[in-house]
Amino acid sequence: MTRALLIMGPTASGKSALALALAARLGGEIINADSMQVYADLRVLTARPSPAEEAQAPHHLYGGVDAATRFSTGAWLRAAHAKLAEIAERGATPIVVGGTGLYFRALTHGLVDIPEPPPKLREALEADLAAEGPEIQHAHLTALDPLAAAAISPRDGQRILRALAVRLTTGVSIVDWWRGTRPILPAGGWLGVALHPPRPALYDAIDRRFEQMVAAGALEEAERLLARGLDPGLPAMKAHGMPWLAAHLRGEMMLEEAAAFSARDTRRYAKRQFTWIAHQAEDWPVVAERDLEGRIAHVCALWNALDGRPEAN
Repeated sequence: MTRALLIMGPTASGKSALALALAARLGGEIINADSMQVYADLRVLTARPSPAEEAQAPHHLYGGVDAATRFSTGAWLRAAHAKLAEIAERGATPIVVGGTGLYFRALTHGLVDIPEPPPKLREALEADLAAEGPEIQHAHLTALDPLAAAAISPRDGQRILRALAVRLTTGVSIVDWWRGTRPILPAGGWLGVALHPPRPALYDAIDRRFEQMVAAGALEEAERLLARGLDPGLPAMKAHGMPWLAAHLRGEMMLEEAAAFSARDTRRYAKRQFTWIAHQAEDWPVVAERDLEGRIAHVCALWNALDGRPEAN
């Protein structure tokens, strides 16, 4: 049986470097599980693998979606399912890497194909979320769908919005839609590991990385995307850094201020990713090593243990 290796972790934790090293070690092909790295317009701002890195191993589901598209978890899951099958046919090892927890949850627990809400309803809910904040929207969800509210954090605005949209569109709780789903990867068909670097070091890395992004052309990338005149509510327009760089390009703030706000938001996102891993992937082995070689050795030991093999040198 072809097993998949899943690598999850907060942003800037070194997931891509580990996946690339393991692809060389295990004969692997890499599948993206980051909801922003799917967008073609956002190579720099989302820290997508460079062309040189992509040349070292096959990479899939990176940069293939136009920023005007509202790409969904269901669309990603269908694409990932197809790629997993193709990689298995080639006898290679699928390595799924990213920081979007819902993508991994869909792979290992299943995802039902819920009807999309009408655009006007989505726009209205997004406006309410922006105006009132997630806690107020969670209170609305509690009144409308207490079952869903009990399963969703009061601070998880996007999941609250999704649950409200599903209930208002279908009349059925999103929790009921979740029931009876089948995973793409069954139990025993995958190994998941979670990177868990020390938080102070990670936050320093986030700050440095955003500075590097600006030097590498993030501002020019944001300018090209802004020039397209796309709906600011689209996911690609909300990529970390994009709203603040857009504000700078409109003359509303200095670049240094935009960079500081962008790094701050990314640090907050990393905190949410840590929380998600702790509550939704609590049974995944934690890889706490900071150096790449230590991480490789740890993951290879876990991988080889699946078949009772001794650790490869």
